[in-house]
Parts: sequence; structure tokens; C-alpha cells
Amino acid sequence: MRTKTAIRPRSGTDLSLIASDVVDESFERVTGAPLLKGNGVRLLIDAAENYPAWLEAIESARDRIFFESYIIHNDDQGELFADALIKKAAEGVDVKVIYDWMGAFGTTSIWFWRRLRKGGVDVRCYNPPSLLDPIGVFSRDHRKCIVVDGRVAYVSGLCVGRDWVGDEGKGIQPWRDTGVELRGPAVADVEAAFANVWAVTGGKLDPSRLAQRGQIAEAGATSLRVVQSVPSAAHIYRSDQILAAVARERMWMSDAYFVGVPSFLQSLKDAATDGVDVRILLPQTSDIGVIRDTTRSTYRPLLEAGVRVFEWNGPMLHAKTAVFDGKISRVGSTNLNIASWFGNYELDVLVEDEDFGEQMEQMYLKDLENATEIVLEDTQRVRLKKTKKNRSRRRGSGSVHKATAGAINAATSIGAAITKKSNLGPAEARLLFMVGGVLLALALLLIKFPRGASIPFVVLLLVLAVPTLIKALQNYHNH
Repeated sequence: MRTKTAIRPRSGTDLSLIASDVVDESFERVTGAPLLKGNGVRLLIDAAENYPAWLEAIESARDRIFFESYIIHNDDQGELFADALIKKAAEGVDVKVIYDWMGAFGTTSIWFWRRLRKGGVDVRCYNPPSLLDPIGVFSRDHRKCIVVDGRVAYVSGLCVGRDWVGDEGKGIQPWRDTGVELRGPAVADVEAAFANVWAVTGGKLDPSRLAQRGQIAEAGATSLRVVQSVPSAAHIYRSDQILAAVARERMWMSDAYFVGVPSFLQSLKDAATDGVDVRILLPQTSDIGVIRDTTRSTYRPLLEAGVRVFEWNGPMLHAKTAVFDGKISRVGSTNLNIASWFGNYELDVLVEDEDFGEQMEQMYLKDLENATEIVLEDTQRVRLKKTKKNRSRRRGSGSVHKATAGAINAATSIGAAITKKSNLGPAEARLLFMVGGVLLALALLLIKFPRGASIPFVVLLLVLAVPTLIKALQNYHNH
């Protein structure tokens, strides 16, 4: 158990540096998000605080509800929200929902969406598979937000489903997650973020129906940025790099599916080496095994540099948060991996407020009371606490997307191990066994059935070649 400790800056440290004009300009440049003043922000912890707030806001709607979620499970929690949305649509409220095709795959039936549509809800699906763009399947809408009447917005890491609620009767703990409630001018930016993805999935929303910053009264004294990440923009990746460079005291992060690329890992190590208290809180168990092993393969170099790594003891830590020097905090949907950074639509809030930062840090310290710190026993082994009780079962809840992220990032970890740029350990060894086993099986298959085994490769090449040629012809004729 860890007790709460007083948080004091190092003697001579000027925390104003982190909010200097240069850093402010850099943030706006890399995120495209201006600093908005006059907002009210409420930190919401777990579904126990988030879901009731969402449902209360939905019930209060008089004009419009915009609801965007990577996953809405077809279970009792999904039905709870479906009932609430259908009820408001019946009252004449304009209700629009965006879900992600891959997020819904295997978790939500077509009958769920049909029920919503039949009930008057305007539902759109982001990026269903297309023969003309097979590679496009890797881009996902991973955002989680709700905007009601252009007056209140919610941005979080929570999807909708029973996992986030748990089952007290069966002793199943809820997933740990974090969100925020926003009031004030920033609500207009969240609504604009929803409108952008709505336009990607079909016709655009009428701009006159959307809230404008200048039309929303101030609701507090908090300044923040609404960061609307789009594929290839890497807004959070770049802003976290800046914050890692300017942090002077503390850099505390939590993430659900962390596998940093070498440059990101180096930024964490550099900060720790320079005396910054760098901590990262991660799940001890994961719904995707390859993610867990790939994440653990990054521990050793971080620990050797002085980064403190903790693993959550509950069933799943799903929160994507960070707080830097108690001054700037991040809450949202972006995971620290290639898929989230470079491939997805994501939505995060960067809050520049010391009172909110204090809340974030105290929440983090409380989380550490239910976490196990990972330490080096020697230069070759990492002590990892393993319990059968906390191992999550594998699900289909966006697992293809998460597995893809893990596979891409695993290449980095394995490559570093093979080239002897990092020491091999149990986590890396498991990854190498997995990859080596797959390669061996493919080799034996090709030896035994050369013609039959080549068919999948031929099909793959055709799937990639035909749409590429069609797109080339379309672009040629268009110009």
C-alpha cells in the first residue's frame, strides 16, 4: 500500500516554464488546438461516475445529442443507453450516433443498430470494409464523446458495456477508466470534432446547427485544449514529446495498451535520467495477450533509466491519462501506441490548470495503492507479479484492432532484441517464441504443400493489386 504524499516542486524550479509562450505556441502548432479559457471541468472516475452523468445529460436534452463511441456493447449497459437515446428521439430531439465498424465487430449485433434507427436515431458506421480500400481497415474511429445541446460535453476513455460496470454479485470488478465533463466554450470544439467525423461517414451537419465558441458563456476559470487527432497527425504523440522535454518535476502517465516506439521510449528515459519523476501505470492483465507481452518487453530499458513502472492489480486498466508537473493534464481516448498515434481518429483534452492537476495527481496516487511496482532483480530479469485470478478472458471487443497495434509494435521490440540493442528477458522470449513458431509453421507448410500454401499469398496480392489499379484509373480520369 502506498500512502498519499505531499507534492512539492524541487527547490529553484520554475513551473511557469511549462506554460511559457514558446511552449504554448508549440502546443497549438502540433495539436491544431487553441487554448480555450473560461471552462468548467469535472473529473469523472470509472463508469460509476461517468455513466450516470452521461445519462443525466441525455435525459436533459432539448435539441440535439451527438454520441460517438468506438464500442457500444450489445448488453444490458448498451441497452440502457439505447433506451435513453430512443426516448429522446421520440420526444423530437435530434439524436445522432457514430460507432466504429471494427469496434462493433463481434460485440454488437445489426439488430441493435436497427433498433436504434427504427427508434428515430440517426446512426452511422465509421469505415466498414471496402474492396476498393482494403488497407483502410487499419484506420479506426477510436473516439468516445457525447455532446448535448451544445452546452455540455463528455470526453473519456470509456466505451459503453458491462466490462466498465463489473458484476458485484459475481465478484467481477469494473474496468478502471477516466473521463471529464466540460462546460463552456470548449464544448463547441467537441461538437466540431463530432461533426468532422460525421462528415467523413456521409453528409455534413448544418454549420448553423452547431455551437460556436463565442456563443457559449464561460462556465469556469479553467483553460484547456480539445485535441482532435486524425489519421497520420500524431497530435498526442508530438504534444507528449514536448511535455516530456519541458517537465521539471513529475511526469505520471497511465495507459491501457502501451507499446512505445523507440523515440517515445527515449523521451521517457531522457526525462528520468534528468531527474524527473517519471511513472507509468499499466494493466497487469489485458484482453489481448500479445499487447501485454509486447508492453512488458519495453520495461527493462525504462527501469534501467529510472522510470518507475506499475501494473494495476484489477481486471483491466483502460484509462489513458497523464499529468505533467501538476500543471498540464491529459484525459481522452489516445493509447500510447502506433495505432492510436498515427492511424485513428482520437479525442483528448489537455487541461492547463493546477487545481485540476492536483486532482489528477491525487487520483494517480490512489491508483498506485492498488498497483504492483515492477523492479529489476538484476540486469537480466524483471520481477513480474502474475496471478491467475486477474487474467482477463479474451474478447472480440475491438480485439483485431488491438492485436494489429500489438503486432506492429512487437516488430520494434523483437527487432531491438534480435539486433542485440536490448537484453532478452521473459517477455521478449515469449514474443520470439511466438514469431519463431509462426515462421516455422509457414516454412513447413510451404515445404509440404508448396502450391496450396501459396494460394493465400496470391489472394492477398490480388486484394491489394486490383483496388490499387482501380484507384489509379479513377484518379487519372478525374484529372
